[in-house]
Amino acid sequence: MSFTAIEHGRPRLNRSELAVPGSRPEMFEKGARSAADIVFLDLEDSVAPDEKPKARKNIINGLREVDWGTKTVSVRINGLDTPYMYRDVIDVMEQGGERLDLIMIPKVGIPSDVYALDMLVTQVEQACGWKKQLGFELIIETAQGMANVEAIAVASRRIESLHFGVADYAASTRARTTRMGGPSPSYGVLTDATGDGGGRSFHWGDLWHYALSRLVVAARANGLRPLDGPFGDIPDAEGYRAQANRAAVLGCDGKWAIHPSQIVLANEVFTPPEVEVNQARRILLALKDAQAEGRGAVALDGRMIDLASIRQAEILVKKADEIRGRTA
Repeated sequence: MSFTAIEHGRPRLNRSELAVPGSRPEMFEKGARSAADIVFLDLEDSVAPDEKPKARKNIINGLREVDWGTKTVSVRINGLDTPYMYRDVIDVMEQGGERLDLIMIPKVGIPSDVYALDMLVTQVEQACGWKKQLGFELIIETAQGMANVEAIAVASRRIESLHFGVADYAASTRARTTRMGGPSPSYGVLTDATGDGGGRSFHWGDLWHYALSRLVVAARANGLRPLDGPFGDIPDAEGYRAQANRAAVLGCDGKWAIHPSQIVLANEVFTPPEVEVNQARRILLALKDAQAEGRGAVALDGRMIDLASIRQAEILVKKADEIRGRTA
């Protein structure tokens, strides 16, 4: 291990993150009652320009009037290059009260983008006498943002998570795809021809693997949660689950749900399997027994357990306990 310890952001259960348009206030109550770990009320892409002022008022009223219970609530503001952003921050914070937990910042391109929002949010908190500090969720969805993702990840102590915005990232990099998430039939590997004249096979690949993997590394190296973004083909539950599984294998904590039907899929994929949780508990019990007996080595089922396995077991058990507490 490096002598430099990783300082982790505020821990939150973040298997699923439900997007709710600010222009659809009738959906706020449903979001609050949903099984999503986090709900973000959107002022950006899902809201037409002429509806943004009204959507902002809807969100302010929703923060004050809807019973969100213990739900983590975020608001996605408009980009720094728009005429809406400063009002999104000031009006929502000053008029919406302290129920807000997070601000989601879209299209982050350089660390100064985050610094600017940190300065503004800090001033509003101080002026309003807020007792809690808002966290930041950052969407990496441009070539510029991905090129600077490591520096962006350390731009503010408010940052809790990095999200992969696949649709805008595809547009920014001019990727040849019109799908929002998921694979492309044109991205694959053709096997070599066989000597016996047999046919060649074509295997689809994951064109988002590099980008998502880079985001995961930047997040984990700085104690942040990595999240996979939207999957646009809502009826394709099997495709959503496959993409979520790829994200989970790479190290993501969770995935967006742009429709309520995707919440259960995300929660299912990013909830640790019971067999793995039980094994993790056995590892920690073996560690406890070894410490009680003064043994330096820890063994389970005749196999030695290294420190990395112990740390993984601790993380897994903690997450399982958080989920159990949420669903109890």
